[in-house]
Amino acid sequence: MLLALSLAAPLLVLVAALLTRAGGLSFETGYDLLTMKVGWWLSIAGVAAALGAVVLALRDVRRLGLMALAAVVAAGGTLGGFVWHNGRQASAPPEDISTDLAEIPGFGDLGDERGNRGPRATAGVEACPGALPVMKQIAPESAIWALEKAGFTLRGAGVARADGTREGFWFGFDHDAVIRIRPGRTDIRVAARDARSHGGDACELVSDISASLQPAG
Repeated sequence: MLLALSLAAPLLVLVAALLTRAGGLSFETGYDLLTMKVGWWLSIAGVAAALGAVVLALRDVRRLGLMALAAVVAAGGTLGGFVWHNGRQASAPPEDISTDLAEIPGFGDLGDERGNRGPRATAGVEACPGALPVMKQIAPESAIWALEKAGFTLRGAGVARADGTREGFWFGFDHDAVIRIRPGRTDIRVAARDARSHGGDACELVSDISASLQPAG
C-alpha cells in the first residue's frame, strides 16, 4: 500500500502526459489539473508514504528494505522533479522571444492557428541573451535548415521568411517560429501557442536557431 502510494504521482504524470500528447486529454485537464495540481499533492503524499515505509522496514530490513528503498527513490525523485520544474518556470523568461523588438516579426499564416492564444508580451535580448539577430541576409535554405535542426516542422518558406512549428515531447505543447530574412539582417522569433511558462523553451529555441545561423568565426 505504501509503495503504491509512492508510485501514484509519477504514474499519474506519465499517463497524463501521454494522453495529453495523443489528444485524449486537453492541456487544462492533463497538465494544469492532473499533473500540476493532483500530481503535486500526490507527490507530497508519496513522500509521507515513503517515510512510513522506511519506518516499517526498520523492523524487518531483509523483507521490507527493498520496498522501502523503491518508495524513497520514486517519491523523492518525483517531488524533487516538481520542485525543480516549478523553480525553472518561476525564473524563466517569457515564452515569446524576438531578436527584433522594434519591428517584431509576425507569424503570417500561422497567426490564424495561433488565434489570440499565447504570451501577451514579447521579450528580447535583455531577457534572453542568446536572442541575437544575424547581421546578414541568409539564404532561405539556411533558414529551413536551422528550423529543422532545432526540431521544428517546416510550415512555409520563401525568399524572405521561413516558418515552423515544434511539438513538445511530453505534453505536446506547441511553439511556433519565424525567421525573417532582409538585406543585411535576419531576425528570429519563437513563441508558445499558450500562455503557460515552459521554463524558457522559447529562449532556448531562439538561441539555438541564432547560433546555427551566425557566421563562423
